[in-house]
This record gives sequence, C-alpha cells and structure tokens, in this order.
Amino acid sequence: MVRGDEVVVIVPTRRAADGSRVLALPKGHVDPGETPLEAAQREVREETGIVAEPVEELGESRYWYRRDGRTIGKRVTFYLFEHVGGDTEDHDDEVEEVRWIPLAEAESALSHTAEREMVTLALAYLAKDR
Repeated sequence: MVRGDEVVVIVPTRRAADGSRVLALPKGHVDPGETPLEAAQREVREETGIVAEPVEELGESRYWYRRDGRTIGKRVTFYLFEHVGGDTEDHDDEVEEVRWIPLAEAESALSHTAEREMVTLALAYLAKDR
C-alpha cells in the first residue's frame, strides 16, 4: 500500500517466536466467497484503516512457521495498492501500530525476507512509471 514514496507498515500484536516486535505488511486470510484480491483489499482496510485501490499483483510467498507446537504452511499473494483515503488510527485490534515509512527504508526494515522482496518488486514497478 503506497502513498507517493511511502508504504504503510504494521506492528501486529502477535510477537515473533523470540518475543520481539514484528514490522510487517498487512496481510491475512481469504474468507469464503472472496477472491485473493478482494481479501487483500479488505485486510489492508481492517489492519491499517486505509482505503486502497489495487495497482498490480506483485507475487507470491510460501513459508512455514510454528505456533503452539504446530507447523503451519502459509501462502501469501502480495498486491501493490495505491492510497485512496482512510485513517491509520482506524485499525483493528490485531495491530498495535500502523505507520508510513519510506519504501526504500522498508526494503531493509521489514521483519520478513519475503516482504522485503515484495517491496523491492514494488519499487521496480513504480520506477517504470517515472
């Protein structure tokens, strides 16, 4: 979710396995009857308070994580969205903090490698239009 040269990031209330805070892109699950794009747009709104319009599908990430002694597989499709409106204070209770940071900073600051790679793809896509 971009606004000029900035991207919106979240600090989820759920901590990393080592107890540290996570800096992430908004994401979530697909509800029954939703397309992945519809789910992404809904999750951006719920987790950030931001209303956004889709621009481009960036790519997919597959990974495994452990929770409560179980190994869980996850597949995430990432989309580039453009800011339309909204208020970052209007996020759901799964998120501790929402803030805008420079895209170039997000390329190294995000906690997860796959998300940093998606920011790199977003930067490349946006550079084509300039």
